[in-house]
Amino acid sequence: MLRATLFAGLATLALLVPAAAADFTLSPAIKARAAAKEQPTFVVSYHDPALSVAVPMRNGVEAAGKELNVNALFTGPVGGGAEKQVAELENWITKGVDGLAVSSSSTDALAPVINKALAAGIPVVTFNTDNPASQRLTFVGQDLVYSGVVMGDTLVKEMGEKGKILIFTVDAAAQWSKDRENGARQALAKHPGITIASLVNTTNEPQQVYAAIENAVLANPDITGIISLDCCSFPAIGQYLERNGMAGKIPVVGSDLLPQTRELIVSGALTSTITQNPQRQGHDAVLVLNQIYAEGKMPPSHTDTGVEVIDKSNVEKHQAE
Repeated sequence: MLRATLFAGLATLALLVPAAAADFTLSPAIKARAAAKEQPTFVVSYHDPALSVAVPMRNGVEAAGKELNVNALFTGPVGGGAEKQVAELENWITKGVDGLAVSSSSTDALAPVINKALAAGIPVVTFNTDNPASQRLTFVGQDLVYSGVVMGDTLVKEMGEKGKILIFTVDAAAQWSKDRENGARQALAKHPGITIASLVNTTNEPQQVYAAIENAVLANPDITGIISLDCCSFPAIGQYLERNGMAGKIPVVGSDLLPQTRELIVSGALTSTITQNPQRQGHDAVLVLNQIYAEGKMPPSHTDTGVEVIDKSNVEKHQAE
């Protein structure tokens, strides 16, 4: 039922197929395997599988593999790194896989290898993090700029139209971070009484994340609100506030609903989170690739996995991702 519903939704959006997708053709080898109804191999490359949010994505990929009877592999450079991700993708292109889904660690660095795969007749979609600089066939994920707008608007509702805020991210140079930051700044710019004290790049290493949060808060004792653009600095902010007797005193809005994030929303240390359905992102990336392989249909330009605000009033209704 789920499969039929999702395929129907994609078909309804067929008019949104971009020109690059309309011009794409499968390689003769992939066409032959599809005609023979051979089981395809799809590789889903996430920019850092060590991140907590990768767990539900992997679950979605594996669920789609079983549902569609395809070989779906979830992979990527543990710890991140554009060069490592490019090298992995080059290897998969050489092996001749039947489709790639890519969440780019760097838009500029990954665009050439995405275009190389497409030129070889291998379908490539992006998921979770888009790569608009490439010729990818579609993007499966949240509208990242809009999610940033929702973060900014939600924080204003909690703290009011005046104050000083900090914005945290684990990777300020990543496209997803830039998009969310852009959206948040758009929302906050509507309120001249709000100033952004700093954009703090924490990196991914847990001790460095916590230290960056501590240093930024100590340097700005007058902050009245915090935004986290990612899944992983967000719970660390809640931990810091709890340990220092500040829980519930500063509104904090962030991203995703990891188990620790959920607990900290329940306790009141974190205010609200903007979810993006990472399990569906992994699942639908495989779904779209299989649609191209098995049915020869090009996808719409964007499969939106949505934006939902979760706070203490509704968190009990939601399972951690």
